[in-house]
Amino acid sequence: MVSVSSTTAPRVRTLGLTAYEPTWRAMQTFTANRHAATPDEIWLTEHPPVYTQGIAGKAEHLLRADTGIPLIKIDRGGQITYHGPGQLVAYLLFDLKRRNLSVRPLVRKMEAAVIDLLDEYGIAARYRADAPGVYVGELKIAALGLRIRNGCCYHGLALNIDMDLSPFDAINPCGYPGLKVTQLRDLGVVEDIATVGRKLTKHLLRVLA
Repeated sequence: MVSVSSTTAPRVRTLGLTAYEPTWRAMQTFTANRHAATPDEIWLTEHPPVYTQGIAGKAEHLLRADTGIPLIKIDRGGQITYHGPGQLVAYLLFDLKRRNLSVRPLVRKMEAAVIDLLDEYGIAARYRADAPGVYVGELKIAALGLRIRNGCCYHGLALNIDMDLSPFDAINPCGYPGLKVTQLRDLGVVEDIATVGRKLTKHLLRVLA
């Protein structure tokens, strides 16, 4: 059987606006069917309004049930978060065994890619050891969540770009009461999702090479 080198660049797929659940199911299917010769992939997308709750998520982190936004219980780690138009979602479908990566180093590389992207815009950002994601000051701008199956990962990261942030007020984002969020537009960056997606992909490919 033909194998794929760990240095082979992932395939990048730009999907546009996609419904959440079919995209999640497609990630599961891709991961279940992949083999030693399957190249890694990065999927760039955005979703219609939806809350997603991680596998160990607690119902009390949804503070209001009157938003009209559906809640989907899924298989990534972490608690509850919100996805909506104007948020860039980058799904990483990687063979971690092939790349000799474990979860924590992968998370740090994903955070580093976002931090480097923000630095490109002149925005100082950081990660927190106690709460995965990327922060500008005390405000969260990117959330991370992964699922590992048979040494391969899926799910990924969500970066707020130019969206309605009010649905975050109905949850404890990522399970942290009082945590506030921000986005590129509120930090003075006016670029469309496609442009930010290309720049983020460049940083992801660099840190994951």
